[in-house]
Amino acid sequence: QVQVAESGGGLVQAGGSLRLSCATSGRTSSLYAMGWFRQVPGKGREFVAAIDRSGGNTGYSDSVKGRFIIFRDNAKNTVYLQMESLKPEDTAVYYCAARGGAASDYYRSEGSYAYWGQGTQVTVSS
Repeated sequence: QVQVAESGGGLVQAGGSLRLSCATSGRTSSLYAMGWFRQVPGKGREFVAAIDRSGGNTGYSDSVKGRFIIFRDNAKNTVYLQMESLKPEDTAVYYCAARGGAASDYYRSEGSYAYWGQGTQVTVSS
């Protein structure tokens, strides 16, 4: 069992930057592939970015590719989402998720993740 907790959300102007953190506890984070998802009211969760267990492989949605970077520090049991050039349409609750998996695989499917955080609100003003 692993616990997942996001932090770092807030209010930022369009064009600004924000870094989200996702801390895992309970078991060594290097055992888990990690993903970031986001959700706006009335819609399902949308895949944002994912990273494999070692941090060597990453994937992004088309809407954030080139603006967001996912990376991890397994010594700190933390995964990060660096968000640049933020747009109002990036406004959402951002969730971090964890799952077991092959060493070099990352996962885009929301349903494949076993452990979820409570989410952190990101609001981008125009």
